[in-house]
Amino acid sequence: MDLLDLADNPIPAGCRLEMISTSDGVRLRTARWPAPPGGAKGTVCLFPGWSETIEKYFHVVGRLRQRGFAVAIVEWRGQGGSTRLTDDPGKGHVRSFRHYLRDIEAFRRRVVLPDCPPPYFALGHSMGGGILLSAGRFLAPTFDRLVLTAPMLGLPQRTTMPGFRRLLLRFCVRCGAGPRYIPGQRRRAGTARSFERNPLTSDPDRYRINEAILAARPLYRLAAPTLGWVSAATRMFDLLAAPDLADAMPAPVMLVNSGADTVVSRLAIETMARALRNPAYVLIHGARHEIMMEREVYAAQFWAAFDAFIPGSSE
Repeated sequence: MDLLDLADNPIPAGCRLEMISTSDGVRLRTARWPAPPGGAKGTVCLFPGWSETIEKYFHVVGRLRQRGFAVAIVEWRGQGGSTRLTDDPGKGHVRSFRHYLRDIEAFRRRVVLPDCPPPYFALGHSMGGGILLSAGRFLAPTFDRLVLTAPMLGLPQRTTMPGFRRLLLRFCVRCGAGPRYIPGQRRRAGTARSFERNPLTSDPDRYRINEAILAARPLYRLAAPTLGWVSAATRMFDLLAAPDLADAMPAPVMLVNSGADTVVSRLAIETMARALRNPAYVLIHGARHEIMMEREVYAAQFWAAFDAFIPGSSE
């Protein structure tokens, strides 16, 4: 599927769009951009969050290329222009988060290593950050450093699932209910949340652009996760809570916590910062979940931290 080119969100120049196949036959939409003239400082590989698309990150691509980096990005299975895993394109579904590792491997082998200049740095948001952190040694020796913004390491306390409900959920999935929407969720595909009620960004212009992308390409919008996706996410949270996780991390990690985040658990990110041996930890007070989509007063703090953490980075 071609990239969407909007007047307020144009495709950055030099893009190479490519559909690649994973080891289990899933088709993934990927894109890459060369570094600007003058010699590349390396490649930043973008790993988006749940329901996010390549188009949403065009302005991030621009800021990374201004810093001298080549950029590559992949859309996870089940979202964006990649293969859907159920007959209903509004379902956010996966049987196991380990399957996302197949996406990383295909992206690494077919896009990053053959076509992008080293060194390689990973920038993962929300679900993408949780997947990268849980991958551990699987990422070695490709990525020199990882930057994770609002990584999904747990859910807020109000949505935390007690042990009994978690066991019941896994029982339902084993009985074949995995592809069903989670109970109580309306099928919201094709509908937009008002800016005033959105938990993602306080920037009205960025919110408007992101909603315009979804309005132009309705199939991009996921309605809600399935029982299978939620069950798989809880298993990933258990893995991330393992005491030996720090031993499995092959590269330095920077964790970025948004102070006004209501989408993922801020406490889980703080706890992970203490558990990892040498993490860089940044708390941006007042920022909502999507720090790279936030107003400049917040986004500038993220980019300053990024420049300090990634070798050679400066705007």
